[in-house]
Amino acid sequence: MGSQTLQILRQGVWAALSGGWYYDPHQATFVNALHLYLWLFLLGLPFTLYMALPSSMIIVAVYCPVIAAVFIVLKMVNYRLHRALDAGEVVDRNANEFPDQRAKAEQGNCSSRRKDSNGPSDPGGGIEMSEFIREATPPVGCSSRNSYAGLDPSNQIGSGSSRLGTAATIKGDTDTAKTSDDISLSLGQSSSLCKEGSEEQGKFSSTLYETGGCDMSLVNFEPAARRASNICDTDSHVSSSTSVRFYPHDVLSLPQIRLNRLLTIDTDLLEQQDIDLSPDLAATYGTTEEAAQKVKHYYRFWILPQLWIGINFDRLTLLALFDRNREILENVLAVILAILVAFLGSILLIQGFFRDIWVFQFCLVIASCQYSLLKSVQPDSSSPRHGHNRIIAYSRPVYFCLCCGLIWLLDYGSRNLTTTKFKLYGITFTNPLVFISARDLVIVFTLCFPIVFFIGLLPQVNTFVMYLCEQLDIHIFGGNATTSLLAALYSFICSIVAVALLYGLCYGALKDSWDGQHIPVLFSIFCGLLVAISYHLSRQSSDPSVLFSLVQSKIFPKTEEKNPEDPLSEVKDPLPEKLRNSVSERLQSDLVVCIVIGVLYFAIHVSTVFTVLQPALKYVLYALVGFVGFVTHYVLPQLRKQLPWHCFSHPLLKTVEYNQYEVRNAATMMWFEKLHVWLLFVEKNIIYPLIVLNELSNSAETIASPKKLDTELGALMITIAGLKLLRSSFSSPTYQYVTVIFTVLFFKIDYEAFSETMLLDLFFMSILFNKLWELLYKLQFVYTYIAPWQITWGSAFHAFAQPFAVPHSAMLFVQAAVSAFFSTPLNPFLGSAIFITSYVRPVKFWERDYNTKRVDHSNTRLASQLDRNPGSDDNNLNSIFYEHLTRSLQHSLCGDLLLGRWGNYSTGDCFILASDYLNALVHLIEIGNGLVTFQLRGLEFRGTYCQQREVEAITEGVEEDEGFCCCEPGHIPHVLSFNAAFSQRWLAWEVIVTKYILEGYSITDNSAASMLQVFDLRKVLTTYYVKGIIYYVTTSSKLEEWLANETMQEGLRLCADRNYVDVDPTFNPNIDEDYDHRLAGISRESFCVIYLNWIEYCSSRRAKPLDVDKDSSLVTLCYGLCVLGRRALGTASHHMSSNLESFLYGLHALFKGDFRISSIRDEWIFADMELLRKVVVPGIRMSIKLHQDHFTSPDEYDDPTVLYEAIVSHEKNLVIAHEGDPAWRSAVLANSPSLLALRHVMDDGTNEYKIIMLNRRYLSFRVIKVNKECVRGLWAGQQQELVFLRNRNPERGSIQNAKQALRNMINSSCDQPIGYPIFVSPLTTSYSDSHEQLKEVLGGPISLGNIRNFIVSTWHRLRKGCGAGCNSGGNIEDADTGGGMSCTSNNATSASDPHSSVSQGSTGNPAPGSGAGLHPLVTSYPPALGTSHSSHSVQSSLVRQSPARGSVASQSSYCYSSRHSSLRMSTTGFVPCRRSSTSQISLRNLPSSIQSRLSMVNQMEPSGQSGMACVQHGLPSSSSSSQSIPACKHHTLVGFLGTEGGQSSATDAQPGNTLSPANNSQAKRGDVIYRVQIVDPSQILDGINLSKRKELQWPEEAIRLKAGRNSWKDWSPQEGMEGHVIHRWVPCSRDPGTRSHIDKTVLLVQIDDKYVTVIETGVLELGAEV
Repeated sequence: MGSQTLQILRQGVWAALSGGWYYDPHQATFVNALHLYLWLFLLGLPFTLYMALPSSMIIVAVYCPVIAAVFIVLKMVNYRLHRALDAGEVVDRNANEFPDQRAKAEQGNCSSRRKDSNGPSDPGGGIEMSEFIREATPPVGCSSRNSYAGLDPSNQIGSGSSRLGTAATIKGDTDTAKTSDDISLSLGQSSSLCKEGSEEQGKFSSTLYETGGCDMSLVNFEPAARRASNICDTDSHVSSSTSVRFYPHDVLSLPQIRLNRLLTIDTDLLEQQDIDLSPDLAATYGTTEEAAQKVKHYYRFWILPQLWIGINFDRLTLLALFDRNREILENVLAVILAILVAFLGSILLIQGFFRDIWVFQFCLVIASCQYSLLKSVQPDSSSPRHGHNRIIAYSRPVYFCLCCGLIWLLDYGSRNLTTTKFKLYGITFTNPLVFISARDLVIVFTLCFPIVFFIGLLPQVNTFVMYLCEQLDIHIFGGNATTSLLAALYSFICSIVAVALLYGLCYGALKDSWDGQHIPVLFSIFCGLLVAISYHLSRQSSDPSVLFSLVQSKIFPKTEEKNPEDPLSEVKDPLPEKLRNSVSERLQSDLVVCIVIGVLYFAIHVSTVFTVLQPALKYVLYALVGFVGFVTHYVLPQLRKQLPWHCFSHPLLKTVEYNQYEVRNAATMMWFEKLHVWLLFVEKNIIYPLIVLNELSNSAETIASPKKLDTELGALMITIAGLKLLRSSFSSPTYQYVTVIFTVLFFKIDYEAFSETMLLDLFFMSILFNKLWELLYKLQFVYTYIAPWQITWGSAFHAFAQPFAVPHSAMLFVQAAVSAFFSTPLNPFLGSAIFITSYVRPVKFWERDYNTKRVDHSNTRLASQLDRNPGSDDNNLNSIFYEHLTRSLQHSLCGDLLLGRWGNYSTGDCFILASDYLNALVHLIEIGNGLVTFQLRGLEFRGTYCQQREVEAITEGVEEDEGFCCCEPGHIPHVLSFNAAFSQRWLAWEVIVTKYILEGYSITDNSAASMLQVFDLRKVLTTYYVKGIIYYVTTSSKLEEWLANETMQEGLRLCADRNYVDVDPTFNPNIDEDYDHRLAGISRESFCVIYLNWIEYCSSRRAKPLDVDKDSSLVTLCYGLCVLGRRALGTASHHMSSNLESFLYGLHALFKGDFRISSIRDEWIFADMELLRKVVVPGIRMSIKLHQDHFTSPDEYDDPTVLYEAIVSHEKNLVIAHEGDPAWRSAVLANSPSLLALRHVMDDGTNEYKIIMLNRRYLSFRVIKVNKECVRGLWAGQQQELVFLRNRNPERGSIQNAKQALRNMINSSCDQPIGYPIFVSPLTTSYSDSHEQLKEVLGGPISLGNIRNFIVSTWHRLRKGCGAGCNSGGNIEDADTGGGMSCTSNNATSASDPHSSVSQGSTGNPAPGSGAGLHPLVTSYPPALGTSHSSHSVQSSLVRQSPARGSVASQSSYCYSSRHSSLRMSTTGFVPCRRSSTSQISLRNLPSSIQSRLSMVNQMEPSGQSGMACVQHGLPSSSSSSQSIPACKHHTLVGFLGTEGGQSSATDAQPGNTLSPANNSQAKRGDVIYRVQIVDPSQILDGINLSKRKELQWPEEAIRLKAGRNSWKDWSPQEGMEGHVIHRWVPCSRDPGTRSHIDKTVLLVQIDDKYVTVIETGVLELGAEV
């Protein structure tokens, strides 16, 4: 502890004060001396020049060039030296030779020796680290980021990670030479230098750092000065260390111990000194030192093409001297900043801003800023990451330049003020005293730079730029929080552009004439545009990446080339496309809505309503906003809380799910949720815009008057204030009503004289209230955290700090006020009661875009997948649940927030979602108008003891508490007790909802060992394994190709023999059902006895059944594959299938796809590896599911039909994959209904196999709102403690549980390695448009396409209603409710039906045709229809239905399209419509026999024959529009009229009317096809054709077999697909062939060559297609 404290004092405190310089005892004298003299030079040069030379520009002229020259030389030499170490040539020379002997040796008979990595120094396997010679220099192959390790002939390792190139000083060896600090020069002409000496002297090869199959370049060798700090470095000068396997030795040498210190995270080992080693080890090391000094390693550094020098520097020595700038641009930037610091500092010096001792202090600040560009403070107190931070080096000079520039500008402003006075709220901002005071404040702040950077009050530069842009955008322009530096700049620029566009209109309007009753029209235009632009900006996300991606996809669409051989080519994340579609919809909606809003508010403003109705209008608006805001944002949220007002014990407004034990459906929309949505809509879209426009109209003239701000500045302030108020009210109206009411009361009643017009009052008060809310949250956090009765001391320091902090309470409040003003976290120091202010941060908080990368087979090496199954730990596997939870929140979070299900919310709020095993922290970052950007942080499933205690605190109820102080008198029913109410008020969190419903996965696991314990169960699994292989090979589309493959035929030639038997010892009679005991193996005959029936059945289900007999090639292929699959299982089980553990090991290996083809008899499989990937692997996976089903119904799968349908069903509804397979993650994110996996659990010494089953369902969460300042403060405290103070104690006091603040849960949710969440999501944006329930209340997005669809649908409804109302026999009710009976398009007739023959004229011969059940039979009519007597009206509802069914049964009827409500018909015949036809004829006066026969025939009986010729009928016509008939019934009605004695329906026969079977198909192709589009895939009945109950009668058996997923294979109907209807079933039809089994019409749709059965509500009718 003492050594660590000293290191922190040296490397942290002193380095922070000096800018990076400190004495490091671990470094050589040369390094420390160079640092000291360089720092003294930078300090003394400006001070000496200022004291020696007169205060003039001479100082600048001398100082700046000297600094420029020094920095250019140092940066150039440093850069070139690193390049030389990257690409230079290594030179090995004997240290005992003289220079002249070296020159002779260079020209003599020596050559460079390079040993092969497989030479004698290679141990051929593991790397034994027995010696670690620190004088060795890395070879040429050592990259700029890595050191090296090489092996000498005695298996001793030499390393380049010496202690800065010097030999360690050991006790008693003080005279050891340290010549490696020197740079020795030698000239040479040759391109290759040699080393002298033999191999026995311990030379090192340049390639031996990659020996033994282990890349030693991955070992992290860092300078000793930064060992303790760079362990977790992610961007350091050396690469991140990975695990390397070392073999231990009996005796460890000194270099070994040093290496172990470098490779361990043990702080104690890192702090030990070599002087503490035993004498034996010291003696051993002395011998190795002497041996190592015989050889010195140099790098060839080329100065000129033929001139080079040898440098004795190694990488670590160079890194200890100066920071490395990897790019040329970084070096140039460092030189420019150094010169700029010198220039601005010397300018301020000569202008006399500093006197006496402050001159020296200012020179100290200058030196610290310049020195940090050479050797920065690592780690800095404001650094957000462990190890070396390249950005932090630029912080001091950049801030110094900003402060110096500000000092000069303020001084210039104080001396050159204009006569115009700028005064607000009694403060004259143009007073020179104000500028001087501000200048002096900045001067003091600059002189305090050492203290400021030591405390860490200023962030790194990129964080400061993001914070500054975000704060300006939020408080000045009313913007939202930002998600990145690019987003902050983009949002800030958009706001500037918007203000610039609006400023011109406002300025022009203010220049126009104003009077009491007249407002210029230009100002009304400005107001309309202001509202429209504010609305659009509030609906746009600050992150432009999705917008840029959308534009790129539209302008430069990329065609993705999929590699069919790549298994990852099918895995595609649907989220990016979903986000692009959402942004596209919002842009299209804004295009319409912004125009409407602009015109509407322009019309309202130009109507002079804001001038005529004054002053009553403004008071009405104030009262209205107060009432609506109070009800919406206070009363309703309190009534819906779990503990309303912390008094009641349950919500006063309960949801349906509140009392449900297990929720099975989505959350039900409640009346108070609808009320909340509408109140919120009215408040932010109507009330607030009216208030802002009212204040604009009343305040604009006053603000722009010369007495106030004048026209130019007044127009700018009006534009900015209006934009800010409107954008903030659109985006986050939660607390706007408080601001408005307080401003009105304060400036209208209390201090009216101080008012600067209500517009500016609202503008400034909105900024002030934002800071006051933040101050309130900070004070609440402080009070609850340090309350004496609930303080939790996590360590002894906490107990000491508690009483020490009491006298400093006043300072604590000052800190809270300052922190609230600058929006900085107020964090408890080391988790204690002492609070300190951290540096400013944006709302996003974390400066690094850290998110969890799941470990699976897509990002790990194949060798590691086969050997040790990476990513098999529970945290990695369970992280997928949080990723799916993130996707669910992305879909519904914004809508749920608008529905009030999470209570009140604002930017930066933090919530915890807690369920049985999921505990996640949700951080709301950006809140816009209809969008929310959030980040989810998932905690461990099985957390620590402290986490469990806090989880219990947020899940336990307080209703049972009956305490009142020290007694328990009880409490009033439904009201909390006194103690419970008191304790709830002293918490930094509160429970908002106890039943928040979200879609997720429930997990069930079964032990695989118990399911396969006995041999019979293993035999069942093997049997299903074989049957699965047969199923997949027979259903494959490549089966014919495989059967014709000559290579496979040759490989299976032996298996084709009837007497063939495979006697592999891996086959076991206990687990192989087809094992032949006589032949001691699996024979082809025994295989056929067991599995031939299954092969025959699977082949019969193919579209083209194949020949299946015992000698067929299909049986041979199945036999060969099944033998191969079982042999692979035995091989993976190490030929010990009788052993359960080995069997499970092999089963898991095959399940994850690790097939080892070990027999020469199975090498035929390499002809096409698709057999393994598409047949054998799915077979073993499906067998596990079938084996699970076997326990519920053991004998059911003996029936081939049942087994086949079960496999088809599982293929459709179940995803079976290994959890490391990317397909598993893809299936989870795609919301697959069920998933199954075999998991190998190795945790805490257990070695267990589990069958994991995931089922999608609705999960119930508790929503806990946490004080956001509590979260930010604890996060900042953890970052400072671990990064700057380097406290690595896993049981440190700051992470112990504190129930009142949830300290452990919050701290464990920090970014790794500060916290330990198992999942951190990327910043995800949720849009309100994706929430279905919200769209039901407010409607969907308003776009041009939606408007067009709405107009068309409204026109059709009006036309139908008018047509039904105008016809004599119709009524509007029938038209609206679909009273007309459904008309079918499949009119194939049966010869057995006496009424099915439809005659033409006097001809009644039926003509059979082909494909009667496949295509719609459409009747064509001649263009000229004959007239006949028709005094009767036939109502379209040929069969009266009950009102309950009438609206559904014929919703998708096919009816004739009549544009004039008459009997005029087009040659196209029928068109589909949603409701019955508008053309109707009444049947009331027809004979009863005709009515009864009409009611019986809804559709002709389908025929099993080929078909029937189409015939044409003439229909009676009349000029009366009231006498019409549905065209879909023409062919039916004409037949009845012709046979019943009515008017003859026959017309003159047209030529060619009687069609032959040959041209029947031609006629069908030319007729109308009625197309539909699938809009709801969930309405598809994909298994109805295989139902055992046979609910539907199908037109043909062939169609039934093809109309389901069993025939679709890999194809599935998707939303948007189109096809034509060939048959349909109607509810309550008297004809069994057309009768639906449900109360909805069912359609049979043909899509290409596939048949789909779908309920009519799941399709959209597209009309007739000729």
